[in-house]
Amino acid sequence: MDNGNGLLNFIGGDWRAPQTKDFLAVTNPATAEVLARVPLSPAGEVDLAARAAMKAYPGWRRTPATERVQVLFRLKALLEEEFEAISRTITQECGKTLVEARGELRRGVENVEVACGIPAMMQGYNSEDIARGIDEHMLRQPVGVIAIVCPFNFPAMIPLWFLPYAIACGNTVVLKPSERVPLTMQKVVGLLEKAGLPKGVVQLVHGSREAVDAILDHPMIAAVSFVGSTATAKHVYARAAASGKRAICQGGAKNPVVVLPDADMETTTRILADSAFGCAGQRCLAASLAIAVGEAKKTFGDAIVAAAQSRRVGYGLEDGVEMGPVITAESKARIEGLIAAGVAEGATLLVDGRGARVAGYDQGHFLRPTVLGDLDPGGRIAGTEVFGPVLGLLHVKDIDEAIALVNRGRYGNMACLFTGSGHAARRFRYEVEAGNVGINVGVAAPMAFFPFSGWKDSFFGDLHAQGWDAIEFYTQKKVVVEQWKGWSRKF
Repeated sequence: MDNGNGLLNFIGGDWRAPQTKDFLAVTNPATAEVLARVPLSPAGEVDLAARAAMKAYPGWRRTPATERVQVLFRLKALLEEEFEAISRTITQECGKTLVEARGELRRGVENVEVACGIPAMMQGYNSEDIARGIDEHMLRQPVGVIAIVCPFNFPAMIPLWFLPYAIACGNTVVLKPSERVPLTMQKVVGLLEKAGLPKGVVQLVHGSREAVDAILDHPMIAAVSFVGSTATAKHVYARAAASGKRAICQGGAKNPVVVLPDADMETTTRILADSAFGCAGQRCLAASLAIAVGEAKKTFGDAIVAAAQSRRVGYGLEDGVEMGPVITAESKARIEGLIAAGVAEGATLLVDGRGARVAGYDQGHFLRPTVLGDLDPGGRIAGTEVFGPVLGLLHVKDIDEAIALVNRGRYGNMACLFTGSGHAARRFRYEVEAGNVGINVGVAAPMAFFPFSGWKDSFFGDLHAQGWDAIEFYTQKKVVVEQWKGWSRKF
């Protein structure tokens, strides 16, 4: 998978060096150790991958679904065997703690498990005698060649939101992992090969923007599944649509959490701190705004400050570490700049995580949790996705103001409420404009058999990742109307 000069692409069942002289160093965000050199594949490599996928498609789509999922059963077993090794790779290339890496990989494995049920989930339906002697059937058939383009923050889970469903439904795949974290999917694709996946069903192409644009423009690619920033998701969606492709494009977020006075403050604080600062805030379901209602302001504010100050930051492979580094030095500088912008807008710097140093890891991209109080609801920091361990605090007088503030935002990925009131919870989930809603939950991440929803500028498309939405996206419906009266001799 690495010929000594850089990582290899996987095309047509073969590991091959791409025709490029451009490489990017893959580094450990905590130690700055160079883990690998990832090639930035040109458009020609995408063309080879798409052609290999198209060549494999007729044979794969004719393979019975019950046989296709046997590969996934074997993949599930291999992932369990390599679970700890892959989790460590996630920590090394992405920076999150080993506990977080294990949790991410477990979510990915759950999607493999759900996709094993596709022989039943792909079933169509029929109706006899829609008119005298005429029957009608709805069949699900695969779409063709699918492209999957992934971000850096979940090297295993996000590709596995898409990949198992796509191949189980009979499609072939061109997969482009993030150039920042290519090693995890390099291992997973190796396990797919070991599991007996036929040649050409899955291609792995490393690269950056040139590879993505080539994917979006390639005439053999029928659909694109993408996760990234809102600006990029919007670009991908528009370009995919312009070339006639169906697309799932999940974007950014600014997730508000409302805390009512009747919430259990100790539990709320613990859960909310994990949401805001877990994975160093680099996830699209991180709590980034906490809206305290009424007298909850003082109690919750003091508690979340204490929780932020006590969180242990360090290298994710070390015991007891609760938060790792952010992905790059550029990300760290951007986050620190947004903190400064918030202060310039008048926010109170309750906990300052800038300038963090971790003994023994001087080259790491570390920040500590940051808490900004008294945010301007209309300011830059309140409306911008920080994608780092920064929590902003706002205060409103009642739940009416809280819901109005939540719905004013441009994003709609997640909104959460902490309360002891069923009435308040019911109203919140009914009125709030977000695709994923949590009640006394800090990260409203859907299980594999539910769709990962998203509204407003957090999502572009129609169908979402996971669950039944994935089946709908990776299949196309064919309706057959038939009659046989008078067309053959009677028996």
